[in-house]
Amino acid sequence: MSEKNFSSQELVKYEGHYSENKFWGTLRKYAKKAGVRTVYYALVLYYTLMDPTTPRKYKNVIMGALGYLILPFDFIMDYLPGIGLVDDWGALLAAVAYVITAVTPEHKRQARSKLGEWFPKVSDGELGDLA
Repeated sequence: MSEKNFSSQELVKYEGHYSENKFWGTLRKYAKKAGVRTVYYALVLYYTLMDPTTPRKYKNVIMGALGYLILPFDFIMDYLPGIGLVDDWGALLAAVAYVITAVTPEHKRQARSKLGEWFPKVSDGELGDLA
């Protein structure tokens, strides 16, 4: 099954579903199922969102992608084994591609630090191109 392709405009429509509490709850709930790379990308986006210097247009897309991630009913239901998080991964990838110029080494460091709480001993190879 291929991932859904998202544009930045499509992601923004989900920004109303974003809340910090729901983000952390969903991430904790699905961390192991989603895997290291998905969690890392979500965390990088989160720390980019929290940075006051990140431009508003990027924050809107990030909130949309993270809102889609925490939305209980989305394109492919998250509880489906093997494929349930594919569309969420697509939303995260689209957001990272759009906001990549706003992602700083500090955002990556913060994400890596938080990731270590759930996945000790993660290698850069497991984090993909965003490492």
